[in-house]
Amino acid sequence: MKISEFRDILYQKDTDTGIVTVTINQPKRKNALSALTFLEFWWAVDYMENDDEAKAMIITGAGNPDDPDPAKEAFSSGGYFSSDVLQGLDKVILNQIDLRDIAQKKLALKMWSFDKPVIAALNGLAIGAGITMPICCADRILASEYAWVQMPFVNLALIPEFGNTYLLPMLIGFQKAREVILTGKRYTAGEAQAMGMIQAVVPHDLLLKTAKQEALKLITPNGAGLAVRLTKRAIQSPHAEKLSEALDLENDGLNRAFSTRDFFEALAAKKEKRAPVFSGR
Repeated sequence: MKISEFRDILYQKDTDTGIVTVTINQPKRKNALSALTFLEFWWAVDYMENDDEAKAMIITGAGNPDDPDPAKEAFSSGGYFSSDVLQGLDKVILNQIDLRDIAQKKLALKMWSFDKPVIAALNGLAIGAGITMPICCADRILASEYAWVQMPFVNLALIPEFGNTYLLPMLIGFQKAREVILTGKRYTAGEAQAMGMIQAVVPHDLLLKTAKQEALKLITPNGAGLAVRLTKRAIQSPHAEKLSEALDLENDGLNRAFSTRDFFEALAAKKEKRAPVFSGR
């Protein structure tokens, strides 16, 4: 897949610094992440792996051009499952999408083994995969003062993806991870920072500038880029097998959950703006 073929993300490389900014560019659907979005992210990483001049990645979300209010921005509202995103795609591209890989094992393992620095800049709400993807794939997560995070999976009769059933307990502790996942509670950026889910909260207007400053510290000539890459490999490689196992378990659970009555009840309740009545089936 060529960069020029990307529809859901923007891939922009600063030739002066080597920093690549990958922007989720579907603001009208609050940057919801489709199967195509994830494939484009996979290719973005692949291009960076094979480009010696690409030194670090920043991931962020596009603002809504029709609503400049920063408090309403979205980094990503989570998964987007409408089949319309696949319409008009070349068969070569369609063949690269596995719709049963709901946990995104292919992308998660690709980014887990990616040794160049990755910084996520959450410019707004980060729901579901909007926060599980940064937790799995980013070395540092910065958030706008207006950002908030939520893992509403259980409330939708689903389970998390991107290996977060394994990673989140390591990151914030088992009990807190259970709270985050099992309650589906919404947390402010400050609360997410306090529990260790993200690393910093910065003024909205300074978010990307701060992310670039952080990236520059990790790459040459300001940072010891090779040492950073070797360190990433040493930190992450020992966990790769366990992460892969967690992703398999998540895919098993998600493929089962998507066919349950409870999932369809959750969708209906959301559409009808009422509380769901689950049956456990």
